[in-house]
Formats: sequence, C-alpha cells, structure tokens
Amino acid sequence: MALDELKSAIPDYAKDLKLNLGSVIGNSDLPQQQLWGTVLACAIAARSPRVLRELAPEAEANLSPEAFKAAKSAAAIMSMNNVFYRTRHLLSDDEYGTMRAGLRMNVIGNPGVDKVDFELWSFAVSAINGCGMCLDSHEQVLRKAGVDRDVVQEAFKIASVIQAVAVTVDAEDVLA
Repeated sequence: MALDELKSAIPDYAKDLKLNLGSVIGNSDLPQQQLWGTVLACAIAARSPRVLRELAPEAEANLSPEAFKAAKSAAAIMSMNNVFYRTRHLLSDDEYGTMRAGLRMNVIGNPGVDKVDFELWSFAVSAINGCGMCLDSHEQVLRKAGVDRDVVQEAFKIASVIQAVAVTVDAEDVLA
C-alpha cells in the first residue's frame, strides 16, 4: 500500500505528521469521492513528486475516471487562479480588481463531477496555495450548497497534512 510507504518515509521527528496522515485519510467521514479527490488535488498542489507518486495510485483506485480527471483539473485551474487572484488582492492598486480577468475557467462551470465535490477540491488547493480570495469564494459556494463547516474544515485539514508531509519528505530526500 503506497500510503504505508509514504508514512514510513516520514521521519521520527515528524511522528505527528505520520499519525495525522493516517487519521485524515483513514478516519475521514467524507464520502470516498470527496476524500480521494481532495487527497489527489492536494498531492498535486503540494508539488512533491514523491507524495504524488505514492498517493495518486490509491486515489485512482478509489475514484471514477471522471472524478480522477476532475480532481486533477481542480489542481490545475486553481494553480492559475490562486496566483492571479492572490496577486490581484495583494496589489495596493484597487483598480486591478475592476478589470476583466480574461482567463478561461470553463472547467469550474462543467467539471464532470458533482459541483460540490469540485468546489471542495478547489477550496483545498486554495488552502495550500494561500489565496484568501479563492478560499472565501469557494467556502461561500460550499456553504450555500448546504455543506457543513465540519466538511469544509476536513478539506483544509487534509490540505495542511499533505502539504506538511510533502515539505518533510522532500527535505529528508535532500538531506539524506
């Protein structure tokens, strides 16, 4: 099992991460599609080849082909959107906020899976990429769709753990 291999790569000084990784994936109350789509989108967003290599096969085994593709699409589109909207928000000149983005984002309107699942994955990727505007936007869409705060928090717990594991195992690979 690739998850066990990834957990074994986490050093003793980061034992909490090992426990948290097992917990956020193994003890999640999220439906399988939401869980594994979040895991896959976050593994891509974390930019760690090792983490992605270990988690992607399990995600693929637990997702339909459409959901696997949609989770990858969420990571891709949010990689662009998070940079664009985070930059727009951070600039002192408010005029940028009134300008047309002019970026294609069709997949958000037609992701090929339930819109709530895609929004959850987009939200989790935005947590990793640190875009407050995107976090607020996706959280509002999720809440308006009736998604409980517990589910939203579960997504950013998964994001935080996967990001921390990526940083840690990549550092160990370099320091070894």
